[in-house]
Amino acid sequence: MRDAADQRLVLAVDLGTSGCKSALVALDGTVQAWAFRPVKLQVQGALAEQDPRDWWSAFMGSAGELLAADAALRRRVVAVCCSAQTEGTVCVDAAGEAIGPAMTWLDARGAAAIGRRVRGRLLNVEGYGPLKLWRWLRLTGGAPSLSGRDSAGHMAYIRDQEPARYERTRKFLNVPDYLNLRLCGRLCATQDSLVTAWVTDNRDPHRVRYDAGLIDALGIDADKLPEIVKSTDVLGPVLPEVAQALGLDAKTVVVGGAVDTSAVAVGAAAGDFEPHLYLGTSSWLGAHVPFMKTDVRHKIASVPCAVGGRYLAMALQSTAGANLSFLRDRILYHPDELAADEEHPAVYEALNRIAARVPPGARGLVYTPWLLGERTPVDDPCLRAGLINLSLEHSREDIFRAFLEGVALNTRWMLEPFARLLGRDAGAISAVGGGAQSDVWCQIMADVTGRPIRQLASPIQANAIGAAFIAAVGLGALGFSDLCSLRQVRRTYEPASALRRLYSDKFETFKEVRTRLAPLYHRLNAPQGSPA
Repeated sequence: MRDAADQRLVLAVDLGTSGCKSALVALDGTVQAWAFRPVKLQVQGALAEQDPRDWWSAFMGSAGELLAADAALRRRVVAVCCSAQTEGTVCVDAAGEAIGPAMTWLDARGAAAIGRRVRGRLLNVEGYGPLKLWRWLRLTGGAPSLSGRDSAGHMAYIRDQEPARYERTRKFLNVPDYLNLRLCGRLCATQDSLVTAWVTDNRDPHRVRYDAGLIDALGIDADKLPEIVKSTDVLGPVLPEVAQALGLDAKTVVVGGAVDTSAVAVGAAAGDFEPHLYLGTSSWLGAHVPFMKTDVRHKIASVPCAVGGRYLAMALQSTAGANLSFLRDRILYHPDELAADEEHPAVYEALNRIAARVPPGARGLVYTPWLLGERTPVDDPCLRAGLINLSLEHSREDIFRAFLEGVALNTRWMLEPFARLLGRDAGAISAVGGGAQSDVWCQIMADVTGRPIRQLASPIQANAIGAAFIAAVGLGALGFSDLCSLRQVRRTYEPASALRRLYSDKFETFKEVRTRLAPLYHRLNAPQGSPA
């Protein structure tokens, strides 16, 4: 257990799709200070790219702001550890320079390329050749996404459609691994960042390793894949030029870190089988488990993570907070009205106060939050968001309440198969992410799911806290078993028993809406060239 007098700090990096947050975090998870820099996202059709140089600039800007402000804090930094968006793909050349833009987790250009690789010649099960699917599930716990949005789809696309870039590529790196390259010069990948390349044998969580047959199935040269390290491995000292630019001691080390899902799970400080709910742009339910297991039907799997000897069971919702930012930016306000404040906290606080005035059930309004299709418990890119039962009696206050309840209903929908995969009652759920700052939304989550919701003390910094805990374990200052005792809970929201019937009925309506409208959405949104 950590000495209470330990004054060491971690420079924890949280690089998301919207920007980079750098934080100075004590080894007990206390956030001392943080700064944010936005990063642009280029979206055009299936293309969704970011410039890796923008990631680095955002990191250097946010970290520089933190470290320049207080020399005393700067001298206490002993490690840098990154958490970053996952399913991103960066091509780096022999000099370690990025070749062109990075394909982000939203980039779906690889759908055709990965589709050719996973299909069988005669028979297919949900788009996969049966023997191919069996091999992927047996070795990895999952399979390449048919959407083309994961690392496997990206690499397949570059191999097929950008041969010149493919030939120049020395290594394919995920987002946190690129940051580590820039920080310490090491070309490597953490075992959790490689999950969605679907080329590793994950059956032993202590020894994740490449599988030649899976690499061959993807059609990628094995030497273009990086060395595998653990999240808690000390990769080496920061490069001299980085230390000089940020004013860090030359002995400051870089710890492997993790993708955002793994870091959040560590930041939630939950033990085995204890679920957490991340409420950000997207959303997910997660829990550490001692086994690799897959629910193919509901697209839930447990995969390698940052915690040694454990897997992270995951159920992913495509859009959660994105529904609120859509309402804010596209419906309620003109972008020019919000340009002065990147995060717009005052707007969300006002909307939360409005929602609190609306009675539970949103006066009969039902909202389906599928702005980008859905992933769990049905993998259906054709589903779309919608307001059901809207009348002249409703107001924008009702609509906002319905948005919050819609995401909560979708979470309850995910929770049913997720609990079955865990093999036990889910119990209390720890809430983290930007959405978990909302008292109103936490209470709605409790009432709709019927589960107590633990609102952690610093939910928006869960990624950074997780990165700091990973660094502390890597430095030998903590063990993962210590984290539960460090968890700081601001408040626990209990479900209101009086609302159980109301939300059970609304949940059945929510599922019926999906069943009835899915054929219509498939006809309206089928990809060009596909049968309606």
